[in-house]
Amino acid sequence: MLPLRVGYVPEHFSTPLHFAKIYFALSADLIPFPSGTGHMVTALRAGELDIAIGLTEGWIAALAKGSSSSQTTNEPQEANDFKLVGTYVETPLCWAISTGHDRDDITGIQDLKGKKLGVSRIGSGSHVMSYVLADREGWNQPFECVPLQTFEKLRKGVNDRIVDFFMWEYFTSKRYYSSATLHPIKQVGEIYTPWSSWKIVARTPLIDTLELNSFLDKLNAGIEYFEEHKEEAVQYISTELDYKEEDAEEWMKNVRFSGDVRGVKKDVVQMTVEMLQKAGVIDGEASPGGAEFNEAKRFLGIMKEDIENSGRI
Repeated sequence: MLPLRVGYVPEHFSTPLHFAKIYFALSADLIPFPSGTGHMVTALRAGELDIAIGLTEGWIAALAKGSSSSQTTNEPQEANDFKLVGTYVETPLCWAISTGHDRDDITGIQDLKGKKLGVSRIGSGSHVMSYVLADREGWNQPFECVPLQTFEKLRKGVNDRIVDFFMWEYFTSKRYYSSATLHPIKQVGEIYTPWSSWKIVARTPLIDTLELNSFLDKLNAGIEYFEEHKEEAVQYISTELDYKEEDAEEWMKNVRFSGDVRGVKKDVVQMTVEMLQKAGVIDGEASPGGAEFNEAKRFLGIMKEDIENSGRI
């Protein structure tokens, strides 16, 4: 049997996945996607990935919009579909809002209205969260978005004034707030996701298979190792990834990985759907507990409540 093809974002959050691979014989090809969740959506629907770990808002926005426009292979539609199967991180994500280091015309969030936004891809977390930001600030008109693919290109874009600002995870952005770095940037604000930040998805044919269950078991083992070997985790993050040691230590004080990654809580999906509807990311009116959520339940391949009721955890 071929190894599973697992997509991930090569940032500090990937450390338990790395530990699962090297210490617990995780049988998987780990495929980095530095451009983020939107790119993994495309790869999943093209049949290039089996499992992926990405941002909650990116997965749910993509699932809500459907797969018909993204179909790129001759496989049956069911084989190209994917569903939420696990919760990787329980804590929200802090998105730093950044502009070019010398952009004296932009000093705070109030200066962003009507400005041009850089995103990795359309449908990515960096794109979806712009709607949440506009909704929070009471701005009715969405930002003009320019896809620039990678974090480095986004940093270059704000300094070259191709775009005015972008959003990326705080600790990944933090080291570039120094003028001594390549394409330095300036923080002008931040916004937290209203939901837990990282979810696991799998292509529909994998759900309820031994392969998926084994992957989730090994990932649980990787998380447990991460929690018990914090110094090793900091060493890995600060040497193999693009972070300072003190930033890795600070991040680890607040991040909380799931005790058992299996399943996603239905109320998390409901809250995310309602927020994305309110922000105009997906169609429909937000109505708690209404028909929209009955539709949203089809996004779930493994529901956390089913596991709890069965006594699995």
